[in-house]
Amino acid sequence: MIDNDGHRLAFHVTPGRLPAIVLDAGGGLDSSYWKDLVPRLAAATGSEIITYDRAGLGDSDEVPGPWDVKSAVDDLETGLRELGVTKDVILVSHSQAGEVATCFTRANPDTVSGAVLVDANLPEFFTDEEIARVVAATTPQVDAAKAGPSTKESRQLIATAESYVPVHRAYHQLSWPDGVPVTVIVSEQTPFAQSPEDAQRWRDAAAAFAKAGPGRTLVTADGSSHDVPVDRPDLVLHEIEKMAATRS
Repeated sequence: MIDNDGHRLAFHVTPGRLPAIVLDAGGGLDSSYWKDLVPRLAAATGSEIITYDRAGLGDSDEVPGPWDVKSAVDDLETGLRELGVTKDVILVSHSQAGEVATCFTRANPDTVSGAVLVDANLPEFFTDEEIARVVAATTPQVDAAKAGPSTKESRQLIATAESYVPVHRAYHQLSWPDGVPVTVIVSEQTPFAQSPEDAQRWRDAAAAFAKAGPGRTLVTADGSSHDVPVDRPDLVLHEIEKMAATRS
């Protein structure tokens, strides 16, 4: 447990060598999301493997107020610093954690030696039109969370919704640092399996991201839902292994 700015964060470490591989799960998910992949990844790479629970998830304390990517980055920075991991980090980030990865890497380009973004939120996707479409599609779920019992899950959903528009308008303006290689895995079904138009925009955003700078590779997870680490664990393991091998 690591203290930061009045709250505690749970980090889980499998010892090993550099590069250290940091696994960050998507929105509403905690470190247990990676439980099946961690031992396989440790055995395959010999790297130190780190998972953690973002604030309000798993064993980490909740933080009141709207979700703030800057605070999430600060939590990760503090945790890695306390663990003595300040260089040769490979970030593996799923879904919403792509936002944390992008902002963390921009702030710490000398710490991150590579990344694997797994069906991750990418800046290119979040145009004003797409933000409005996502808000409209998720409003019934958010309203139900507000009307129902207050649980950790409902509070996290509401916190994300409260800041969704300004956070993603700002995120749309960001770019990935050119000096940090990155593999982008995009799922075939995307998070928008029920909306062909939004699904195509998601795939187009991944392709545009991959073409926007050097050292970027696009991989499609054929047959996979948004939960690529669950549906295609061998593919995710392979791409992490490749990144770790090139950064060793």
